[in-house]
Amino acid sequence: MGGNVVVQAIAAVLALGLYFLPSILADRRKRHDVLTLALFNACLGWTGFGWLLALYWSLQPNPPKNVAGEIVETRKIVRMRAFSSALLMRVQKRATARERGEK
Repeated sequence: MGGNVVVQAIAAVLALGLYFLPSILADRRKRHDVLTLALFNACLGWTGFGWLLALYWSLQPNPPKNVAGEIVETRKIVRMRAFSSALLMRVQKRATARERGEK
């Protein structure tokens, strides 16, 4: 009877380890949102789909820490490129007009 309890305890530990595998992986991979992922895993992991989503989430790379700042910077770069392109086209048109006027 004592051996049966040990087997059940080992099985319970293994089952819990498998259930929280996405959270463990996220912690090992040093994800910034490990607590959110662990809560998601704990609440929805009992559904197979929830567990698979948590596993997928845990295997994704860390999101940037300042997403809003990166978006603002990206928009600035895009605007600067658009302005530069428009300015270059305007300069080229003027140069072409001057060449035609001189000939």
